[in-house]
Amino acid sequence: MKKLKISGQALSLFLIIYLGLTMPGFSEAEIAKARLPVLTTSAGQSPDVTTINIVLEEAGIAYDYCDVPDVEIVNAGVGLAGKESGPGFHVEVYTDKEKFPEGTPYKTVIIAIGASLKGMGASGLTVETEVSRLKKIIDNCKKKKMFIIAVHVGGTSKRGAPGSDNERMIDAVAPFADYLIVTGDGNKDGRFDTIAKEKGIPLTMIEYALDLVEIFKEVFE
Repeated sequence: MKKLKISGQALSLFLIIYLGLTMPGFSEAEIAKARLPVLTTSAGQSPDVTTINIVLEEAGIAYDYCDVPDVEIVNAGVGLAGKESGPGFHVEVYTDKEKFPEGTPYKTVIIAIGASLKGMGASGLTVETEVSRLKKIIDNCKKKKMFIIAVHVGGTSKRGAPGSDNERMIDAVAPFADYLIVTGDGNKDGRFDTIAKEKGIPLTMIEYALDLVEIFKEVFE
């Protein structure tokens, strides 16, 4: 597996999360099962997707990553059609190509929910165009029977009033996911419980982002 390149900011974020831990804890709800290969991406272009990628590496799970994939890129499968990073566009390919040759369709897409106007601006997106992009991606995943895992680890800072940027990203993704994973401090109002109940989506509540290591090991065992 190719070594993950972590920026100083991302590493600091990870260390803060790690050093703040006492004991990992998550709800006893049934943990969904998913299959490899997996693509990770963002809903709202916040740094939360970096946490997801770090956690996957800690769990020993190879993945591909694209910050703003379109339907064509998602459907290109492993290797992301050889796309390269550039201004406003970033890709990382770590999937084991001996197990999953280039072009193997993704079985799972992990979407990190969290809005950042700075992040969207850097990718040339507005809230409206990001929501539109996500709808196309999700509709395509449903059509292609790709399993969607929506993860919200930003906590209270990535929530807001109805209609806010973060809430619109939740609206765009969470009700259409096949599995939800959320930190408790991002669900103090029970919004994700309501979505899970209304849509019949399995929901796992975690205390810390690093709890995802064991969750993902079990999800992809």
